[in-house]
Amino acid sequence: MSDLIHLGSVNERPKAPRPEELNLQFSDEAIAELDRLKTHYPNLKACILPGLWIAQREYGGYLNGEAIAEVAHRLGRSYAEVEGVATFYSMYNTAQAVGKHMIEVCTCLSCHMCGAYRIADYLKEKLGVGFGETTADGVFTLHEVECLNACDRAPLLQIGPDYHGPVDKAYVDRLLDDLRARSQSSVTQLADDIVKVHLQPTDRYSR
Repeated sequence: MSDLIHLGSVNERPKAPRPEELNLQFSDEAIAELDRLKTHYPNLKACILPGLWIAQREYGGYLNGEAIAEVAHRLGRSYAEVEGVATFYSMYNTAQAVGKHMIEVCTCLSCHMCGAYRIADYLKEKLGVGFGETTADGVFTLHEVECLNACDRAPLLQIGPDYHGPVDKAYVDRLLDDLRARSQSSVTQLADDIVKVHLQPTDRYSR
């Protein structure tokens, strides 16, 4: 959902800015990356997914209305089409701005049986936030997620591109200290890593 939409509220769907109103924020590097991606596909509609990852990195980890509008503008697609794609996939952060690091707690069966909710409760206590909330200093956002496909490492956390597990309270303490000391956002790091995968030569898959 876009930044103005919340289930059960009366907020109206945000309108796409007119072209002359766009506040374009893509860096020169991002524009060049998107131009390269356009050569990978016969139809620019196929560029929406990688274009959104570029936008999520360029806009600091959050796809607000302006980010979605910029992708639509640069790909020549409608705002509604790009927003529909962005809000369909949970890995795009469209509901609200997120912290510098997003801690995702897997609570599916294996992790649940191995103490995921005990870890989740400990994280809530340490951070002072619940699921879907961000700490007051903007460093951490806590999320509950579905299976991360690493059941042998339960209970499991994902932070950016990294899996951590099995974790216990002592591990969580060390992890939080390490994340606080990092200068780079793990949210934008994940987006950048995914962009780099999309930019790999297409002929590597035909060998």
